[in-house]
Amino acid sequence: MATLWLEESKGNAQDRVYMMKVHRLIIYPKDIQRITGKTDRHGRLLIKKIKEHLKKDPHQYVTFDEFCAYTGLKIEQVTERLLQ
Repeated sequence: MATLWLEESKGNAQDRVYMMKVHRLIIYPKDIQRITGKTDRHGRLLIKKIKEHLKKDPHQYVTFDEFCAYTGLKIEQVTERLLQ
């Protein structure tokens, strides 16, 4: 299971690292829309292509890791966009 983290430092000499966690494992078309700036329909088509590529059944989900592996994006970039 993948856990997505975004680290950011705040403060001065006593820097603390705040961790914000994406609590989901599954990526949805709306997430892809926010990441790519394309339409919701594009997100649905991309998920369909990923499922075909991975030979998944229609009822199975696509994870963030699978999405990143397919698109070539880094998990940190994806997490950062979703937490904006």
